Formats: sequence, C-alpha cells, structure tokens
Amino acid sequence: MSAVSSVTVARGALYLSHEAYDRYFAGLEAVILLRRADDLWIMPVRHAAAGGYLLKVRNSRGDRVVHAPDFLREQGIDESVASQLSVAWSQECGALIAAAAFSAN
Repeated sequence: MSAVSSVTVARGALYLSHEAYDRYFAGLEAVILLRRADDLWIMPVRHAAAGGYLLKVRNSRGDRVVHAPDFLREQGIDESVASQLSVAWSQECGALIAAAAFSAN
C-alpha cells in the first residue's frame, strides 16, 4: 500500500478531503464501501449503473461526503462518535483501505 492519508467517519457519513478525492477518485461520482475482516475498503465505481454510494460535493474546496448511515450502522459504528481513519491506497486491491477500522466493533 502507498500514500497514507485519512478520512473522517461521523454522523453516518464518510468525509474525504478534496486532496484525497483528487488523488484516488478524481472524476468519479460513486464508491462502494466494503468490510473485509476488520478493514474498510473504499472502492471506485467506474460505471454509474454499477451503483454504490454517491460522492457528494461538500463545500467550495471540493471536499466530498459519502452518506452511508445504513452501512455504518450495520458495522456497529455509533453515529454520535466521530473518528479519523488512516487510509492507504492498495494498487493490488484497487481500493482505499482503512486497516482495522472495525477492530473495536
């Protein structure tokens, strides 16, 4: 894995800075969220028909938000608690991975 960055999970959503969006998901409108063991995988959706969660523009800087309360709730993530997750891009998996994101759940 390479290029460590971070994302924030809070209020049933995943928040990405414009830098993280531009680096890993530039030009895309959706991502897929997966749980693999205790890891959170954030994978790009290349074709809109494939579904996924929308990457909505959050502010004029270009930060993005992914509203996924259903997914996060299913994983036992408390909506009232904000957490910062370290993430790194895995070329092998084609995903931005937050290792051990669910280790406490």
